[in-house]
Amino acid sequence: MQLLRETNIDFIKARWYAITLSGLIILAGIVSMIVKGGPKYGVDFLGGTVIQVHFLTPPDLGQVREAVGSAGFADAEIKTFGEKNDILIRVQKQEVGTTASDAILNALRQNFLGNPPEVRLVETVGPKIGKELREAAVWATLFSLIMILVYVSFRFEPIFAVGAIVALIHDVLVPLSFFSLLDLEVNLTVVAAFLTIVGYSINDSIVVMDRIRENRRLMRGIDIEELINKSVNQTLSRTILTSMTVMLVVIILFFFGGEVIHNFAFAMVVGTIAGSYSTIFIASPIVVEWEKMRVLKLSRAKA
Repeated sequence: MQLLRETNIDFIKARWYAITLSGLIILAGIVSMIVKGGPKYGVDFLGGTVIQVHFLTPPDLGQVREAVGSAGFADAEIKTFGEKNDILIRVQKQEVGTTASDAILNALRQNFLGNPPEVRLVETVGPKIGKELREAAVWATLFSLIMILVYVSFRFEPIFAVGAIVALIHDVLVPLSFFSLLDLEVNLTVVAAFLTIVGYSINDSIVVMDRIRENRRLMRGIDIEELINKSVNQTLSRTILTSMTVMLVVIILFFFGGEVIHNFAFAMVVGTIAGSYSTIFIASPIVVEWEKMRVLKLSRAKA
């Protein structure tokens, strides 16, 4: 199926607008993380306890907060999700032990005698394990980028690999910046979303790079900007169809998936948008500038 036919859009000419927009978003995110002392990590990475309880009738959040505070956890994060009957309680303390959940649940039962809470989930992560998970997440992301660099260098040219890696780093930094600016938690599910975005984006990049390599053999002597524009326009229909199908799924997850995977879905929405244009406006311009520098260097050598 071909959605668009014979488009002739000058993507390379508009590259600086896209690069500027992405640069401003990433810069704002970096400044936000510096001010806040880093991303807002979830219980997975900091250690703590997550408790999910279900009430027969929607409880008063103020009363829930008072009950949790009476157990010694006044700074706990409390919010509803799904139906109003479901409450999610997060306690992020370094000195959290296995008795934290017992203390909170006992306090809730004492304060809601006529509406007793039903425990749906209790998850406790120690600070040491949280640190190990945080380090493992960083190494997993770096390892995936290195392996992609090796693969693309082997299949195409090193400059294509450099462009692809820069685009992938961009695809991770953009949603991470939004998470910092919106004060959203980064946990293991969000890291899984980042790795999924990396896989999605590199797939789109390889399709465009393969067309560029094919057109380079068929259109010898053509200007590099025109070559890449033709290649991107020829694969534009496929890029749009793929992006639309992915976006349809992640948008449904975002609105109807529930609170548990809300951050995962949001990361996928932002990452899919970033990944859809990074191949065109981030990876391809790097190839263009590299080729221009190579041609200029050759012309100077001949002169």
